[in-house]
Amino acid sequence: MRKSCAPLRLRQSPHSFSEALVIFTRWSKNDQHEFTPAKQENLDKWSDMMTVNAYPDVHDGERLAGTANAVLDNYKRHQAKVLKTDSVPRTADRPAEHLIAVVFGRPNFIEVAFARFKLVDGTGCSFVYSHRIYGEKIGDEMSAWLSANGSDIGKALMEWSSMPSPIKSTWLQSSVSRSLKPRRTWRALRT
Repeated sequence: MRKSCAPLRLRQSPHSFSEALVIFTRWSKNDQHEFTPAKQENLDKWSDMMTVNAYPDVHDGERLAGTANAVLDNYKRHQAKVLKTDSVPRTADRPAEHLIAVVFGRPNFIEVAFARFKLVDGTGCSFVYSHRIYGEKIGDEMSAWLSANGSDIGKALMEWSSMPSPIKSTWLQSSVSRSLKPRRTWRALRT
């Protein structure tokens, strides 16, 4: 597991994808990298997270679609409620892309995840924006958050063009080691 000393500067915020946001590497192992904003370093209690997954064996649109479907099946096996799935058809100069939006209800929190699947530098990747609300009986609060933000976040995530390449980026390769408490259950859901 690694933690980066340098922050990742996104051109676009996961909330609006229109303003600058600085997020920090909180956990990184193999082909998965998790980022949260400043003051959300506790991986047991965060509100917003961006997860970048690389799929090094995925190099074409067909395998990318298969990967997106496998992740969707994994989400369903873990009792996710599917909010939306969508695909952007391939064009002459761009392979197809895919979006999955799900919500996970748990006893002490609700998490919504928006996952975009895209080939970056010829390698399959997913960019997952997640938002959590903690507490009991918070379904109405998450419903209100989704009503206010869900459509815009899904659209913005699909339009986001400045995402890093997890395969070639030095910000992932220059991370330093740091032990963090494992979160296998949720990490397994994102792969």
